[in-house]
Amino acid sequence: MEHYPDIEIYLAHAPHDALNAWLAQALDAPPLVPAGKGKWRTQGHYNGQPVPILLVEKAADGFASLWMDSHNTPWHTDQEAAQYAAEALQTEIRCSLGSWNPGDDPDRFWQVLPGGEERAIHWPDSGR
Repeated sequence: MEHYPDIEIYLAHAPHDALNAWLAQALDAPPLVPAGKGKWRTQGHYNGQPVPILLVEKAADGFASLWMDSHNTPWHTDQEAAQYAAEALQTEIRCSLGSWNPGDDPDRFWQVLPGGEERAIHWPDSGR
């Protein structure tokens, strides 16, 4: 399976203690540091390669965006990262359904809940 060029997931809750612990375990990343209003960044490493990480609080509908700007991650896809994040952080995670193509519905996302429940949703208007 080919790795996505980057990974982006949306977190319902992003407590920094839990997020820092998960990023340290998964990507050997130091704690997030402020990078502007509502933005935090750090740089992890995976297989000897740098992984720039950006957290944007309240990026979409109250969800925080966590963006890993590298194909060098333990996860091949956004959905795979969302599954690990939902369990590690015990929060709802959303991500794109896959690579987007012209004509695709831009509001279709994948929702992952702690405990393994997953489904395609429309976002916004997903009835949260």
